[in-house]
Amino acid sequence: MAFKSCFFIGHREATEKLLPALREAVETLIIEYGVREFFVGHYGEFDRLVRKVLVGAKQAHPEITLYLLTPYHPAERRIKKPEGFDFLYYPPDMENVPRPLAIVRANRYLVDRADYLNAYAWHGGSNALTLVEYAEARERKGMMKVTRLEKTARD
Repeated sequence: MAFKSCFFIGHREATEKLLPALREAVETLIIEYGVREFFVGHYGEFDRLVRKVLVGAKQAHPEITLYLLTPYHPAERRIKKPEGFDFLYYPPDMENVPRPLAIVRANRYLVDRADYLNAYAWHGGSNALTLVEYAEARERKGMMKVTRLEKTARD
């Protein structure tokens, strides 16, 4: 990734109450940290909210690039690129990953390469929370910056 990048990960459950925190986080990433590439999945309410905020941000900041993460090969599972997004993103070397592990592996791939992670994860034992904890270990080594959004918007 040539430009600074941010990946979003969270539980499927999320409410509109999260929108102000997401908008503020995205604006900060763009204005203060120079992030130009944003990656998000498409399997839950959190991802839907992030996509909504990113499309709005792109109207104000056309220089950003929006990627929709697709953990399954495009020939296997067709996904339509959301309105306002620039690209579908299928990580390399995923063809031989077993289907039950595809989302976890694709998410891990992006955490290993992103400069920033914005997370909405608190369920104990979940793949999202495990990945956030992994990212926080990378943050302690100075490899990325992690922002936990659940403290600002969960009830």
